[in-house]
Amino acid sequence: MTIISKKHFSAILLTVGLTSAAACANNTSVNAPIAQANTIAQRLVSSTVAQKPSGQFGKPIDCTLGKDCFVLLYFDRDPSPAAVDFGCGRQTYDGHDGTDFAIPDAKAMAKGVPVIASAAGKVLRVRDGVVDRRLQNPTDKANVSGTECGNGIVIDHGAGWEAQYCHLRQNSVVVKPGMQVQKGTVLGMVGNSGMASFPHVHVTFRYQGKAVDPFVGADAKLGCNTARNPIWDKPIDYVSTGLIRAGFANKAPDDNAVWAGQFSETKLPINSPALIFWVQAYGVLKGDREQYKLFAPNGETIINDSKEIPAPSRTWLRYAGKKNSTNSPLIPGVWRAEYRLTRGDRVLTEVKREVELR
Repeated sequence: MTIISKKHFSAILLTVGLTSAAACANNTSVNAPIAQANTIAQRLVSSTVAQKPSGQFGKPIDCTLGKDCFVLLYFDRDPSPAAVDFGCGRQTYDGHDGTDFAIPDAKAMAKGVPVIASAAGKVLRVRDGVVDRRLQNPTDKANVSGTECGNGIVIDHGAGWEAQYCHLRQNSVVVKPGMQVQKGTVLGMVGNSGMASFPHVHVTFRYQGKAVDPFVGADAKLGCNTARNPIWDKPIDYVSTGLIRAGFANKAPDDNAVWAGQFSETKLPINSPALIFWVQAYGVLKGDREQYKLFAPNGETIINDSKEIPAPSRTWLRYAGKKNSTNSPLIPGVWRAEYRLTRGDRVLTEVKREVELR
């Protein structure tokens, strides 16, 4: 099954609109003026409601934000290459036309996190069968040309609104074109298919064919300093900086390993070559300060290191640890670690973890 491109679908909407207008123009009944007036009035009312659909759309993922999922990227509100999200932050990129609801790693993806319909509607198009793989470089992007959305679904939510749901897990899509779905209907599972470098569902809302930032509404001006009329049925907090995952490892972690779900152990062998405490966060800015602390089972402070972040980053993976050596061996027992990320006087993230060496 295939998904028609956005450009093609916009053309279809335009054609339908012209056809309806032509039908009204050819109405030769005696009551044509009254009928036309009623039709115009209904359209105006419908348009007004559609542009400000207060309480219409729910989040497209079945999870608890801030606990087992988070918004990693927002809609780009800057028409120039200098991307900015609705909160005047950096958690977006140039041309990003939707919202990315992310989960921590591939292990969570394998367990299954449902993608759900944000509102009732009719399924227009679906695609499934695209493999889940984390993109790492420009060559990988070339390999998904034409299937950037990955496994996806387009739903007509009525009154000129539609939504496109992207990057679902391979072979998880459970709806078909023509099906009517209700708000909350499971469409498939969160995946990492298409142009995706982390497991998430990307949702793009469109009104009359034009992409809409759900945090500000259809009639908002460009930029981040604008009046907001969000289309969410419940408020979704703007969190520009937060924790993705944290844990211990016996060697230096990298992005691929962390996104794959590795290094989640709470027990490690005493003969490990090293004990590494790692933290993966998002939305850090230049000048933010992070502090790492590592405590041995006997209470001794092994690491107490504070440093300033040199450059902004949408995702951030850093670590601190101790090597296991003959002269300075790791000792058995429960090791503790603490992490704090601050911006000025404000604490953005605090993490505490334990691991047992035996």
